[in-house]
Amino acid sequence: MSGVERPLAPIDLNDAGTFAAGIPHDGFAEMRANPGLTWSPPGGADRTGFWAVTRHADVVSVSRNTDTYSSAVGHIQIYDIDEDALAARASMIDLDPPIHTRLRRLVSAAFTPRHVERYRQSIRRRIRSRLDVLAADGGGDWVSTVAAPIPIGVICELMGVPEQDHRYMIELSDHLVAGTANQPLDPGAYGNSTELRLLPFNSPAAFAMANYATELGARRLREPEDDLVTKLLHAEVEGERLSEEEFANFFRLMIFAGNETTRSSMAHLALHRHWYADAFQRVDGDRSLLGSLTEEVIRYSSPILYFRRTVTADTELAGTGLAAGDKVVMWYASANFDEAVFDEPADFRPDRPTLPPHVGFGGGGAHFCLGASLARLEVSELIAELLDRGLRFAEIGQPRFVESNFVNGIEHLDVEL
Repeated sequence: MSGVERPLAPIDLNDAGTFAAGIPHDGFAEMRANPGLTWSPPGGADRTGFWAVTRHADVVSVSRNTDTYSSAVGHIQIYDIDEDALAARASMIDLDPPIHTRLRRLVSAAFTPRHVERYRQSIRRRIRSRLDVLAADGGGDWVSTVAAPIPIGVICELMGVPEQDHRYMIELSDHLVAGTANQPLDPGAYGNSTELRLLPFNSPAAFAMANYATELGARRLREPEDDLVTKLLHAEVEGERLSEEEFANFFRLMIFAGNETTRSSMAHLALHRHWYADAFQRVDGDRSLLGSLTEEVIRYSSPILYFRRTVTADTELAGTGLAAGDKVVMWYASANFDEAVFDEPADFRPDRPTLPPHVGFGGGGAHFCLGASLARLEVSELIAELLDRGLRFAEIGQPRFVESNFVNGIEHLDVEL
């Protein structure tokens, strides 16, 4: 550990069990109250320890300084990986500008607000179809019926994944997240023959998704279509097309990021609809608040709990001295409830000001969430449809959270209409 000694984290941030009941708000509040950064000692797969960045302003500062806080040096998750695994696992999110910027340009046009508007009607059809199923059954598992199939359907449509393969993509995404849990995975699952340390999330599902991407890519080379897979296959970076491995990594990132974060927000939305019914009733009477309610759902959900950066040169953050090689971990789940930024952050408010913005999509800068516009559209359309139908829950079960310290997901949630 470098720099001035600071208080130790009051909770074990390496342990997925710490998040078994959702965001540990009390522990994060204690860390935000400490001057400077808080130190989290080694644990689990983390061999070196890290500085926990828990305040909103500090998260934004790290996010917007890719020269000092790197995604490419080290790794974007807490645990350490070997040098030879970095290249094998790297996707756009694991790289720094200017390489990251060039790769991002390959797909950025597909995620602009104007472009994603093309998917509004398709999103509405998917939402209505899934809510019809829920209504016909009088309730059921909100996650498997509504929250999981909608975003995977949308991103798969954009990518060009056939409808019959959407459930398989959900399965693989779930198995990727399982790599951040406490329990080890079967290294031979999905016929995997690659060392887990060389695979994203240490999950054999990364191997399976790469294989699927390769097969789909081969079909699109033979029979091009108007989808993102075809565009990626023919795109050039500095005069060269993506290698098979680069394409597979790109595909995996798009499927995971375009699905998992929106799915988590939609899963939490059911809890918000039940617990804060008055807030939704207010928006039903004033639809001009739909945008701010959407942002509040995402802030409150904080679907991605953290991302890590590695310090490239000696520096100081929040009065804490940092040395080159130190790991800093931005806890979005803490920054989104920072009392210095959000008035009474534990309150769920449909009219909460949208400035300053929450960090549910990251703290800005080069790595700001590429799919933010698409996620906002999906969540807002689901809220609108719930309100249009007057859909309420008579009963709601205890959520079973995904075992992860990376994704604030819900695995199962029974609802009764």
